[in-house]
Amino acid sequence: MAQTKNQAKTQFGYRRHPDQDRAGANVAEYPIVVIGAGPVGLSLAIDLAQRGQSVVLLDDADRIGEGSRAICFSKRSLEFWDRLGIGQRMVDKGVVWSVGKIFHGNSQLYQFNLLPEQGHKRPAFINLQQFHAEAYLVDRVEELSAISLRWCNKVVGLAQRNDHVALTIATPDGPYCLHANFVVACDGAHSSLRQMVGAEFAGQAFEDQFLIADVRMAAEFPTERWFWFDPPFHAGRSALLHKQPDDIWRIDLQLNRFADPAAEKLPENVRPRIARMLGHDKFDFEWISLYKFQCRRMDRFIHGRVIFAGDAAHQVSPFGARGANSGLEDGENLSWKLDRVLRKTSPESLLESYHVERSAAADENIRESTRSTDFMAPNSHQEARLRKAVLSLAKETEFGKRMVNAGRLSVPSVYASPLSTDDGEVWRGGPRPGASMPDAPLSARSGDAMYLTEAFIQQGTRFTLLEFGNSAGTDAPEGLGMIRIGGASGFVDPDGLAAARYDAAPGATYLLRPDGYVAARFRHPTPMALDAALARASGLN
Repeated sequence: MAQTKNQAKTQFGYRRHPDQDRAGANVAEYPIVVIGAGPVGLSLAIDLAQRGQSVVLLDDADRIGEGSRAICFSKRSLEFWDRLGIGQRMVDKGVVWSVGKIFHGNSQLYQFNLLPEQGHKRPAFINLQQFHAEAYLVDRVEELSAISLRWCNKVVGLAQRNDHVALTIATPDGPYCLHANFVVACDGAHSSLRQMVGAEFAGQAFEDQFLIADVRMAAEFPTERWFWFDPPFHAGRSALLHKQPDDIWRIDLQLNRFADPAAEKLPENVRPRIARMLGHDKFDFEWISLYKFQCRRMDRFIHGRVIFAGDAAHQVSPFGARGANSGLEDGENLSWKLDRVLRKTSPESLLESYHVERSAAADENIRESTRSTDFMAPNSHQEARLRKAVLSLAKETEFGKRMVNAGRLSVPSVYASPLSTDDGEVWRGGPRPGASMPDAPLSARSGDAMYLTEAFIQQGTRFTLLEFGNSAGTDAPEGLGMIRIGGASGFVDPDGLAAARYDAAPGATYLLRPDGYVAARFRHPTPMALDAALARASGLN
């Protein structure tokens, strides 16, 4: 159990809802019920509400989580949160960083920059304690009347019908029932809904233990990610140092797999370890926890009308910041598809693409996470010898540095998707179908500066055409957004970065999905080709 000190807890009182007063067969019905008010469930509910859907969001607790837990949120997550109206608040509070340094003993092996180029609205990463992120998301939820957020509401029964799911919910006032067209389970690694549908959670459990300590102190360390192999203050193990807001620093220390968890968490035992690392003991503890981790996932993310997202669907080790960020990618992938299915503008089979795309992404994250873990905590003498050889090579060679694995950090997934239209022309670069849209600086004809991701948000929650330098202009099919760069009426590409990042000559056109992923691209599109790509991306063929 985590230990905390002087940490404010945002607690929410239970409130009885009129749905609980319905009697007999008069059960309240909703398009979507989301289970779990963590970052994934909150973000998904907001996205769906902004698309015009009514959402019930249930959580069995009466407060947001305590302790830092997830702290690294990626550029892609921030761009998603921009679309939800809370990205700037996250960045304003968070610690911005892009540079990481890897050490072996006392020596720096190398450093990296996750966003070396300019011209992006959002940084590579921010560090922000999860409880801050959840608090800001709850604030946004409370601004949206389409979301009914109900604390101390625990799902204790689930029955699937032909056209809905019947839920039984326990509350302090007793149980009640709800019906939903779809249920999305975002209830975490120990998901009760996963058990209710009888789904397995296959994968690998790692025995190595890691100590997390969030400490408050005044320090002059730069805002960088520092990772040590075999540091002098923690011989034979690994260590990680990260800055968080409010003079809080996250410290991870690898422990012996046979260490006693109860003893290792005691502040009087943790303090000497941290003091050796920092060279002083002028710090206070905010949070102490010990964890083991697992890399596993469900075989199917969709079980009838119950859909799983985030840690309820997949788990990875914390190395690489792939947990919360991949869960947020689940949410943005699923929301627009559920919206189209509920509006009957796409068939229910569109939802299968959620499983196809996000289960492949989970496999990628598990693969990368497992490789990181095997390198950082070798399980055999052979793995330990390999790591020793790689770290030795990294001191002298570039290829050795590339082999060092201190946690490959989260990047957006690239989907091999049934919704994508294969390239029919030659492209030398740019995001291919199935990739997320890169940002670039633009300026309006008025001279106002903005970013491509902001122009995309202005198009609303729909498919959008991104067109370059065509003075004649392509007429967007009905219902599509349009972003023009160049020509008589389009945005100006002041530094040419948009054209360069999209390998765009005049006439080039990208079809962007509502989640900002590329569905298709054309050098010179025809109406027939655009219609076919849109139909494919909508799940209509």
